[in-house]
Amino acid sequence: MATFLWSDIVFGPIHSRRVGTSLGINLLPVCGKLCTFDCVYCECGALSSGAPKKDRKMPSFEQVSDAMSRRFKELYDEGVKVDSISFTGNGEPTLNQDFPEIVDKTVELRDKYFPTAVISVFSNSTTLEKRGVFDALMKIDNRIMKVDCSDIQLLQLVNRPAPGYSLERVLKNLERFNGNFILQTMFFKGVVEGQEFDLTAPELVAGWSDIVRRLRPAKIMAYSLDRDTPVAGLMKIPRERLQEVTAPLRAEGFEIEIF
Repeated sequence: MATFLWSDIVFGPIHSRRVGTSLGINLLPVCGKLCTFDCVYCECGALSSGAPKKDRKMPSFEQVSDAMSRRFKELYDEGVKVDSISFTGNGEPTLNQDFPEIVDKTVELRDKYFPTAVISVFSNSTTLEKRGVFDALMKIDNRIMKVDCSDIQLLQLVNRPAPGYSLERVLKNLERFNGNFILQTMFFKGVVEGQEFDLTAPELVAGWSDIVRRLRPAKIMAYSLDRDTPVAGLMKIPRERLQEVTAPLRAEGFEIEIF
């Protein structure tokens, strides 16, 4: 089983396929993933891996603020270039109870040390009903929000969301951005629990394309597998195929980046 967990609050900079030189911020426990999804392809492994959930304590605002203040100054003094300050890490970053206050502190430190850097968040879009989360996301540059599939049964199979998940509720919340966000979608194929699937199948691409037309995001990040996955039997989609399935949307004027 593939498992990769970040052991620090601030990590990197690392090279990101999607945002360049990225200084990562992990707002989640270091001893195990904490997320509202348990995606079959997640590099952090399964929710069942690591320490028991009751022992997974998220860092506080004070801990995150101190870690960012120290690391940002170190990198500034070293002359290190940072393209993006990215909320990612060991699960869903917006689950941290202090996310709104941390965003405010990040904006403050970004303006002080790396004024040309953007602030990015990689989110699975499940917490947008929380007003504090939504308002905080409106303060940053790159709201990179996930929707992998329009077929709810297949979505349940590959994203394995927490009970009560509603794709329609997620889409309605994403509409509140009025297109001012980046939609990210993972395309892959394989066999999970005996069910064979290909997220680039015509009927699935058609459903996903309808979501794109409904939400009209400022940009779309379409990508495929790049690392080992916790569930065996998953396969990468070639770049050429991703170009092919997204071509109709590009022809309609949507900006789509392939990774």
